[in-house]
Amino acid sequence: MRRDRLLPFLILTLGGIAWELLTRALAVPPWVLPAPSQIVLALVRDQRLLLGHLLVTLEEVALGLALSVLLAIALAIGIVSSRVIERSLYPLVVASQAIPIVALAPLLLIWFGYGLTPKVIVIVLICFFPIAVNLVDGLRGVDPELVDLVRSLGASRWQTLRVVRIPAALPPFFSGLRVAAAVSVIGALIGEWVGSAAGLGYLMIRAASQFHTDRVFAAVLLSAVLSIGLFWSVGAIERLALPWRLPPRTER
Repeated sequence: MRRDRLLPFLILTLGGIAWELLTRALAVPPWVLPAPSQIVLALVRDQRLLLGHLLVTLEEVALGLALSVLLAIALAIGIVSSRVIERSLYPLVVASQAIPIVALAPLLLIWFGYGLTPKVIVIVLICFFPIAVNLVDGLRGVDPELVDLVRSLGASRWQTLRVVRIPAALPPFFSGLRVAAAVSVIGALIGEWVGSAAGLGYLMIRAASQFHTDRVFAAVLLSAVLSIGLFWSVGAIERLALPWRLPPRTER
């Protein structure tokens, strides 16, 4: 195991051991703060229940991320291609981040019910912004001399966008997508907390009301693993799509 991966693992291991010893030494009730061993037992004992709710949350996240990417690409290309779109829509995109999602979620519940739609909308509202902003910066950050060169060779605006701007914008796009993937699970949990019949967020609320604190921690742990997994997955896709951006290996 590489040193940069070994250190976080050691920190988590030592933290878990200290947590286990303190809860046992202080005789903390499990419904207040379960020991890590009890959380692991809950993961094993309730694995079918947890997996079912995990799949629901994963479906919400997948749909929300896919819609976020499509909307961000369309808006970013429109902003770069048209001054009218930039001046009319870009300020609204920025202003949308001032709206507290937690306050908006109950309204979405009233408008769209307890189904999949309000959760997906919450995820889109959270994930859309970092993807769009990074993509706009990437499309704008192309060397103007390269754009002039391509146009001097007779390339149309669409050809310039496809051949020059989009390839140059891929690194910022993936940077924004990594951030969006990491926070997309938060959006799903917020939607499920407000109103849902399934999902990890719903399971947390139900388990907390029944004082199954170990199950709450198990659901939280799965949410964190899902978020980290999505972040790493985007990174893996980026390495496959942009192999030339791999950092050179150095001897240590």
